[in-house]
Amino acid sequence: MPNNLTLTRTNTENSDFLQLVDQLDADLEARNGDIQIFHGQFNKLQNIKHVLVAYEYIEPVGCGAIKEYSEDTMEVKRMFVNPDKQGGGIATVILKGLEAWVLELGYTTCILQTGINQPEAIRLYEKNNYSIIENFGQYKGDKNSVCFKKVI
Repeated sequence: MPNNLTLTRTNTENSDFLQLVDQLDADLEARNGDIQIFHGQFNKLQNIKHVLVAYEYIEPVGCGAIKEYSEDTMEVKRMFVNPDKQGGGIATVILKGLEAWVLELGYTTCILQTGINQPEAIRLYEKNNYSIIENFGQYKGDKNSVCFKKVI
């Protein structure tokens, strides 16, 4: 784990999480332009109950969340690390923390969607043994999405 990094389990009402999500949404809009209008509708927070916020000392530097997809599967959502903190392993720590939480909750599988304009996210998931799968749910047929799965 990167030095001085802690993970806090929380929910979508956490102000640090909301601040990070605002940064994530701005980043996705800049990368994806009009494509983000379609994807944005699937990024609502009301169905998300399990959130991790990563802190370096007391500064919120990254986040991720999980929500139930099926009886044995959780969907990883809202993964983000501040751009000036990327490349230091924070995203992997968040992802591993989410996977541990998935197991604690009694689920066995994680799925997720990312975009073709997020090569660093694609590398992160491949590095952490996620396999590319056919696009699921609302992403079926979306040529701008890349979906992944991992049995934990």
